[in-house]
Amino acid sequence: MKYWRKPLDLESIKASRGKVIIIEDRCKGCEFCVAYCPRDVLSMSQTFNVRGYHTPAVIDESKCVNCHFCEALCPEFAIYSIEATEEMQGETARSRRKNK
Repeated sequence: MKYWRKPLDLESIKASRGKVIIIEDRCKGCEFCVAYCPRDVLSMSQTFNVRGYHTPAVIDESKCVNCHFCEALCPEFAIYSIEATEEMQGETARSRRKNK
């Protein structure tokens, strides 16, 4: 993000990062979480759950800012996010490099 001036506490504030957890068997495929995610972290997958619905899948977890908006929107409480630790973020980056 480009600022027209540099905030005094820029170095002391760290952006929050999250890890999205999806309980696939609880999901009914309403797509609210996918449509309203402010960072476009989710998309609908082609796989079915035990109820026969398409479930959301995480595209890029590094974009998640742990806003919990997906939790608030989900009528089935099938998705939530947790604060990502430095260790989790390192694992995500390593797994992305392996897949390339």
